[in-house]
Amino acid sequence: MALCPFTAVPATADGGSTRAKPTIVLVHGAFADASSWNGVVERLERRGYAVMAPANPLRGLYNDSAYLASVLDSIKGPIVLVGHSYGGSLISSAAAGNPRVKSLVYVSALMPDVGESGMSLGARFPSEIGTATRSVPYRAGGINGTDLYLKPDRLHQVFAADLPESTTRLMAVTQRPVATTAFSEKAKVAAWRQLPSWFLVAKQDKTINPDQERFEAKRAGSHTVEIDSSHVAMIAHPEAVTDLVLQAATAADSVRPSLPATGAPHDARAETALTGIAAASLIAGAGALLLSRRLRRSAR
Repeated sequence: MALCPFTAVPATADGGSTRAKPTIVLVHGAFADASSWNGVVERLERRGYAVMAPANPLRGLYNDSAYLASVLDSIKGPIVLVGHSYGGSLISSAAAGNPRVKSLVYVSALMPDVGESGMSLGARFPSEIGTATRSVPYRAGGINGTDLYLKPDRLHQVFAADLPESTTRLMAVTQRPVATTAFSEKAKVAAWRQLPSWFLVAKQDKTINPDQERFEAKRAGSHTVEIDSSHVAMIAHPEAVTDLVLQAATAADSVRPSLPATGAPHDARAETALTGIAAASLIAGAGALLLSRRLRRSAR
């Protein structure tokens, strides 16, 4: 039996050994559009990254995560997914089962576990958002539902207190409503249980309770930073958000922090790698034993 040494090299999505620079996909949250990422996009592109900031339909967790997953299918090579606010729920769902997604970044975001919703998390960690929204019925394609809007006179205080009031007045006029199903539908998967994650906690957030953000980040074992920011950290502090995204993008060989044993699935990919190494060692040992016996017979 021939014994062959082997050397492990980092693999990429196309099977090569050179690690490709990931595409950064930025997902906005409720009441906003993709332009909320403009400051981050500019900084990432200056550093040579390909960036996408797709429109979030804001029609419900299941609908929107399916749409985002289809957008990810169009991207070649590795992906870093970034979600703000409700966008965090989407990246947790859309990344599931996609081997090209290498890491997740949450910016003052929702990060539900399986069976949780934005509504159930908010009930555990109350914030001021309930006093700042109004409900409006809608009809579309034979479907009746309810949209949520931010009240113009509350948007500055609750949503974006560290932005100029002239800016938040424009945000109030141009906001995109979100269907209530975005917050009531329960997560069916939680990709952060298998993928490394980064989390930015906005310490002055009045839309999502900062204690909720800390809870989510700790539970996921996320690499976490905290900054003095309102809910819209990517607008008010684009440099800090960009720095966190770059950490996720460059941590190609980062080790997944251990999750609590309760309900935490094992990492199948790591187990497969360890099994392969153990098998190689077993084969090598068996080969050496067989060769030794043959040499002893020849010497007789």
